[in-house]
Amino acid sequence: MRSLEFWYDFASTYSYLSAMRIETMAAASGVAVQWKPFLLGPIFQAQGWTSSPFNIYPAKGRYMIRDMERLSAERDLVFHSPTPFPQNSLLPARLAHALTAEDQRGAFTRAVYSGQFAHGLQLDDRAGLGAVLETLRLESARVFDLSAGAAVKDALRQQTAQAQTFGIFGAPTFRTPDGELFWGDDRLEQALAYATKA
Repeated sequence: MRSLEFWYDFASTYSYLSAMRIETMAAASGVAVQWKPFLLGPIFQAQGWTSSPFNIYPAKGRYMIRDMERLSAERDLVFHSPTPFPQNSLLPARLAHALTAEDQRGAFTRAVYSGQFAHGLQLDDRAGLGAVLETLRLESARVFDLSAGAAVKDALRQQTAQAQTFGIFGAPTFRTPDGELFWGDDRLEQALAYATKA
């Protein structure tokens, strides 16, 4: 089966939009989704940025919020800009890495994005993230234990380093098996079309 890698940071607004639609769209195209959570922070730091470009460039940040409001409304999604922005996505990224089954990782990712951008979930809220896991019928204590282990921490570091090696500079990014990159939620359709021909 053809596949497409979905690279995302849990603090990324536009990744929220992609996470909520990629699985359905990919299934319709006969493409399997590979969920690739990583951290944008080290990548931004390598570019000399100390925060999100949406904070560094206020006009860009204001545009992003309005754009997200419009796009979310079009897709029947709720969007509220979280405070602070961006949130620290380390904990949910580790939890996602502790979930090795793609369907579990996808369900967790969607639930965390919805919790954050629609319901005010703070990404460093262990109780809130634990509730997400339990709602998905995943044993939260076990997943938290795995996420705190060296194997998961190393896996997240390696995946973030791999993103840099691939030339990924933002999220969401979609990568085909032959290494073609597509950046941004508005490139999801193009990425899927390419994946079906690769």
